[in-house]
Amino acid sequence: MPTKKLNKTHEILDKIFGDPSVIYGLKEFDKIEFKEVLEITEEEKNKFYVKDIKSGSPRLVYDETKQRAKPEEIVRQLWLYKLRTVYKYPLDRIEIEKSIHFGREVNKKSADIIVYKKDKVTPLIIIEVKSPTERKGIEQLKSYLNSEGAEIGLWSNGVKRIILYRPYPKEFSDTLPDLPLADQTIDDLLDAKKTLFEYTDPKADLKEIINSMEELVLANAGVDVFSEVFKLIYAKLFDENEARISRADHEIFFRKYKDASKTYQVINDLFKKSMEKWPGTFFEQDNIKLSPEHLSIVVGELEKARLFGSDLSIVDEAFEYLIPEVAKGKKGQYFTPRHVIAMAVKMLNPKKKENVIDPAAGSGGFLISTMNWVKERELNNSQEAVKEYAGEHLWGIDFAEEISKVSRALMLVAGDGRTHMFKLNSLDPREWQGEDQELLHARAELQKHLLDLGNFTDNADNKQSFHYFDFDVVLTNPPFAGEIQDKGLLRQYFFGKKKGKIVSKAERHILFIERTLNMLRPGGRMAIVLPQGVLNNTNMEYIREWLFEKARILAVVGLHGNTFKPHTGTKTSVLFLQKWGGEAGKPLKDYSIFMAVSKRGGKDNSGDYVFKKDKNGTVAHDRNGKKLLDHDLDDIADKFIEFARKEKLGV
Repeated sequence: MPTKKLNKTHEILDKIFGDPSVIYGLKEFDKIEFKEVLEITEEEKNKFYVKDIKSGSPRLVYDETKQRAKPEEIVRQLWLYKLRTVYKYPLDRIEIEKSIHFGREVNKKSADIIVYKKDKVTPLIIIEVKSPTERKGIEQLKSYLNSEGAEIGLWSNGVKRIILYRPYPKEFSDTLPDLPLADQTIDDLLDAKKTLFEYTDPKADLKEIINSMEELVLANAGVDVFSEVFKLIYAKLFDENEARISRADHEIFFRKYKDASKTYQVINDLFKKSMEKWPGTFFEQDNIKLSPEHLSIVVGELEKARLFGSDLSIVDEAFEYLIPEVAKGKKGQYFTPRHVIAMAVKMLNPKKKENVIDPAAGSGGFLISTMNWVKERELNNSQEAVKEYAGEHLWGIDFAEEISKVSRALMLVAGDGRTHMFKLNSLDPREWQGEDQELLHARAELQKHLLDLGNFTDNADNKQSFHYFDFDVVLTNPPFAGEIQDKGLLRQYFFGKKKGKIVSKAERHILFIERTLNMLRPGGRMAIVLPQGVLNNTNMEYIREWLFEKARILAVVGLHGNTFKPHTGTKTSVLFLQKWGGEAGKPLKDYSIFMAVSKRGGKDNSGDYVFKKDKNGTVAHDRNGKKLLDHDLDDIADKFIEFARKEKLGV
């Protein structure tokens, strides 16, 4: 059959990769227009070939009859194009499928791509390409480098890449931040000045970078991975902030240097300065505990990512990956899916003058979403106005140190450096006492939002007990797991007593219902994620009766059963209410309540995200190339807004 040149490159690529969404994940080639680079033809019926950039010959990439695909060949051709156009290597210094010599024998295995030095004889770079779904091959690449005496190895599946540096005949001791250009030496690459906006990438996949850091060093470095990564995150945030604001040429210092000891000195100094600028997250005596050699490797992985201005969902996903199980799942605390958060914020519609608190702040998702909501609607997207707003009106509390660090870091990434994020036990203000500087600061700040109870005695008692607050909005997803048996704690709550006697135990989330409602001023609004049993079970009727006395129930939204998978399959609802008094007026006995149940939760039974597809089965993307989640919570929020207008709720 004669060669048939194809115009629909992306359709064929979708078949080759097996999933239409994969092509959007090939971050290594996001600046390459595939249809202009890849010449795909149908040389035989139902057999598709790509023109090899090196030889010009056709290479099989898809056999439709046998349903066999070779996506790794597409990755190889894109790398050949990038080597030639970005790194400026001439094709006569490049070979593909070169047999590897192990001693005197020629192994059957061959390197996907070899780039030679200017003598065209000595291997400089060996590249191992894989399918986008493949994760193995690093050890194989190392064996190739050892056998051929090449200094640089690159493993890539198009989504992720790892660069190895082996200053032959030494052992692998470093990674490089990038491949050298054709006219660069490795020293040139390491010594070159790097600037924030030219060198770093706001779309870099931080989760993949951290995963690479673990594979290369962290898992076997004898350090606490979470703690060390967070030190590096803060050092990098400080460096990016200085590069943006204070350095005229926007030069970045958070980078790998030729001398490992210099790398350690510079990065540790940035970390120390970050603690001065944003105190309260680390101890003053903290230092980076990684060795200079290990630090050089992880910095080489991290330096090209940009945190400020990046997609918060990408950073958030990386932080969730980092949080140890002991800090979340075992305590019934899970990161709230961002589409659930967006629905709650949209329905409560916080205003720029309103004070918002999350007493189980986790990673700060509700606060970040609130900040962005107000930023877009009332602050004209002004970064300075956002800082002022967040520093004055957003408050968060969480008991887990790791999660508290996450929330502070995410708020920094989002553009705020002064948010009130406190590491406290929201349920037990007894633990807020003490002379520790952080506790003193937290108490002083939170006392500004104690409710005025109308007389000196009650106000004095409230100043000690921190029982009643005047926040306008509460948004929270409290931990479900665990029973409270501490009688001193139970004594503080209505739900901790029954017929005047302290109960033997109470479920944590039940106490949170009471605690969060007491944080609202009269007329204040709240959204809280709860197990559906609280709203449905007959043995929970006493809680519902108490709620009806204290607040107007605005809405109940039943979440899909997959919403919190894979962490838990517990059925949950979001309860929206407004405390009686203030704008809510006096308690009513009869009024309408908005009720809805989500039918599309954005996840499948395994807890993997489900994305919208067009009529051709192709995953839909927004204008920024981000996949659109398939859920109905935004529609539910819109219906509630219509209901609220009709009922004149004023939210």
